[in-house]
Amino acid sequence: MSRAGGEMALVIGFDALRRLSDPAAAVEDAGRWTVEVGVAAEDYDELRAFLDREGVEPGFVAGERGLIGGLAAVRQRVTADRHVFVGTTDEDRATAEAVGWEYLAVEMAAGKAGWGLTAEDEGS
Repeated sequence: MSRAGGEMALVIGFDALRRLSDPAAAVEDAGRWTVEVGVAAEDYDELRAFLDREGVEPGFVAGERGLIGGLAAVRQRVTADRHVFVGTTDEDRATAEAVGWEYLAVEMAAGKAGWGLTAEDEGS
């Protein structure tokens, strides 16, 4: 992915993060071509444990107020031409769109960025 289309804020959902074969490298890579990169989940504590275990260092972690609250807060705080949420389900898409975010399936994001994916049953 490139910044040719303007500045982008990127949030990777927890399930999408778990699908990445190297989540730490993916977040680090995204930090090079986004204005801000973060992660979000409904289960904030589980997400924090995963980040610590995997050595993932995002610019921010959203979700203490749930996924919708987290995305809404980030949208207010981060100024960017685009706000993109990477997820895995139709529910993720609906949540992102409900708070004014673009949605990108993890498979599409990984393909565009050159990130590896685990098999679906391994990432869960």
